[in-house]
Amino acid sequence: MVKKIVLTENEIPEKWYNIQADMPNPSLPPLHPGTKQPIGPEDLAPLFPMELIKQEVSQERWIDIPEEVRDVYKIWRPTPLFRASNFEKLLGTDCKIYYKYEGTSPSGSHKPNTAVPQAYYNKMEGVKRITTETGAGQWGSALSFACQHFGIECEVYMVKISYEQKPYRKLLMNTWGSKVYPSPTNLTEAGKKVLAANPDSPGSLGIAISEAVERAAMDPDTKYSLGSVLNHVLMHQTIVGQEAILQMEKAGDFPDIVIAPFGGGSNFAGLSFPFLQYKINEGKNIRCIASEPASCPKLTKGQFRYDFGDTVGLTPLLPMYTLGHNFVPAPLHAGGLRYHGAGVLVSQLLKDKLIEAEAVQQLDSFDAGVKFAKAEGILPAPEANHGIASVVNAVNQAKEEGVSKTILFNLCGHGHFDMSAYEAYYAGKLTNHFLSDEELTANLKELEDIPVE
Repeated sequence: MVKKIVLTENEIPEKWYNIQADMPNPSLPPLHPGTKQPIGPEDLAPLFPMELIKQEVSQERWIDIPEEVRDVYKIWRPTPLFRASNFEKLLGTDCKIYYKYEGTSPSGSHKPNTAVPQAYYNKMEGVKRITTETGAGQWGSALSFACQHFGIECEVYMVKISYEQKPYRKLLMNTWGSKVYPSPTNLTEAGKKVLAANPDSPGSLGIAISEAVERAAMDPDTKYSLGSVLNHVLMHQTIVGQEAILQMEKAGDFPDIVIAPFGGGSNFAGLSFPFLQYKINEGKNIRCIASEPASCPKLTKGQFRYDFGDTVGLTPLLPMYTLGHNFVPAPLHAGGLRYHGAGVLVSQLLKDKLIEAEAVQQLDSFDAGVKFAKAEGILPAPEANHGIASVVNAVNQAKEEGVSKTILFNLCGHGHFDMSAYEAYYAGKLTNHFLSDEELTANLKELEDIPVE
């Protein structure tokens, strides 16, 4: 049995895959936050470099990866793909389980796959500074690394609860030259507004986005960067799935089920979109499952409609599954999954029933992650634990049905900066959390003045 399937530098993909070219139903256009009319490139220009705006709306199937970006990718790419044979034995299953391991990147997760090209395109347009938000710190770390490489200043607004839970992520960002602030802050009008209403706010990704966008909009030398949700971000991550296809071919196998954790969409899209080509274009029977936290279940309990990408309402209105932009999730330890909405492309694919979603409780996710660590030797990030829990669910379902499945999942990052979360789990301090229908209804009520579709 082959345990580890590796590629050479020459096999790093030369193009990103743009699923917009193959989607049976195109996504609805983003709307201007003020006029509620479809936006054009000029509306996005204050926030993003033009090359990224072009990628955001492109209908071309393949987009060239600049050689400068591929050169940086070579620091850690291609990443390995493993057969989780010991995990299979622990679970007592006939299913074959593979995982793509993205924890070998400098920041320890999949996030540099888009951070590097975003920093590159900003550098090409002469941008001096980039602002961004981060939940668990993986995205802030990745962008800090990328900005340092291309000589750009980086300013990070980190969700306050994560800032307090994960101090070493902040220090990693500082090491790469970034300024990091616990959001909400008193540095922006958006932050001041939130603190006035709730001085003890734990923060949210929506709030942090509002702060970062506001800072970028105030300075012509500054642009904004997002680590998930947007079309171009999801496209950059498809380098993961493309490598995985080559590696599965080398293993002489192909997945029946593809699983990845879900926050805003970059993790899930990166692995699943290249495989979805086979389902859309060839009718191949493959299940793609997005695994999200039960305390932030936008795909499984949210409503498909237009909503803001941030809390204050500075971003364009996006057609997505959402819990409402004012949603503040429970302070679960999977900080990277605490976002109120889902990426536009993922939302459309779910609406068209081309993908699936399931919600995982926090305790179930850590239980699965610890079992995986004992079997395979890698301590997963709390976000990755959700995907592992969904793998366990898929294995149990296969066992009930008396079938054997080939399962591929994205081990999107290691948990070396998340030891406090594991400490809390071992001490019995972590709890499950259900989002009630009453909470959801109350939050969505605030969207009554916004177009539905």
